[in-house]
Amino acid sequence: MIVKLVEQIEARFAELGRLMTDPAVISDRRRYADVGREYSQLEPAAKLCEQWRRSHGDVEGAQEMLSEGEDPEVREMLAGARARLEEIEEGLRLAMVERDPNDDKSVILEVQGGAGGDEAALWAGDVARMLSKYAEKRGFSTEAMDAGEGKYTFAVKGDGAYSIFKFEGGTHKVQRVPATESQGRVHSSTATVAVLPEADEVDVDVQQSDLQIDVYRSGGPGGQSVNTTDSAVRITHRPTGIIVAMQDEKSQLQNREKAMRILRARIYEAALAEQQATLSSDRRAQVGTGDRAEKIRTYNYAERRVTDHRIKFTAHNLDAVLEGELTEFTSALQNDEKRRRLEDQADSAG
Repeated sequence: MIVKLVEQIEARFAELGRLMTDPAVISDRRRYADVGREYSQLEPAAKLCEQWRRSHGDVEGAQEMLSEGEDPEVREMLAGARARLEEIEEGLRLAMVERDPNDDKSVILEVQGGAGGDEAALWAGDVARMLSKYAEKRGFSTEAMDAGEGKYTFAVKGDGAYSIFKFEGGTHKVQRVPATESQGRVHSSTATVAVLPEADEVDVDVQQSDLQIDVYRSGGPGGQSVNTTDSAVRITHRPTGIIVAMQDEKSQLQNREKAMRILRARIYEAALAEQQATLSSDRRAQVGTGDRAEKIRTYNYAERRVTDHRIKFTAHNLDAVLEGELTEFTSALQNDEKRRRLEDQADSAG
């Protein structure tokens, strides 16, 4: 079984390598990008195949030496080679687990304060900043889309953004002494994060006849107008009841374009949730009610620790995490997802 998998991976990887030097493929930008993406995705598995062949050779070599006579050192070498081979085979199976079809997409993140009043709104800002910094560390670009009243909406753009940020969807709980707390008491508050795969027009067919578009003047502090034109836009999608309002930009056209991007993402995500309620893209499961009991992760300032409750993983580097050092969490969550998908595939096959 594993030999056949190794051979399939090697054959496909070699074929992709040839395609990347084929003039016909190079001249077709779309196809060349698709081939390059698949090549990059398969490369880790191809490297594991090389390691598997070396370890397999080590096992056979040790077995051959033992057939000529018992040797404790060779016996120990064989045990180590077998353990390494099993580890590589597990890695190969995980590497070939069926991917989430949305993993390559860019995302729109919506962060807002949950339980905890003003402190929750401040915490939402901290979470949004943490995620923005993480995006930059991973080489993605970010685009602010909307901000105000404890809610932050921004896009993270780049291939594979969803594969990383989908794990941030849910309730983030903080335990700390608020700046406004004179007695030094620790308070708990929450911020909710929704992670929406950004939908292309081909993903979501939005009919103009299904939209109600209202324009109005952007409101500033105290209800005053920040300009004298009707630049703010509110779009209602009648079939789903989804409403998106945007007023951050000075231009009505820019506000409308941003609102449509968020609308398409929400419609697309709602359709995914309806098709497969178990997917992490279920926005209602991600966001919940914002109640303190519903949490994916807790940030404890007094103990400088961060705990992810989904995988029972704790790190004691709170300051680094808040500066966007989330790779350790993402890697653990990705491995957990792959193992669960592998189990599901095995159950389906059985």
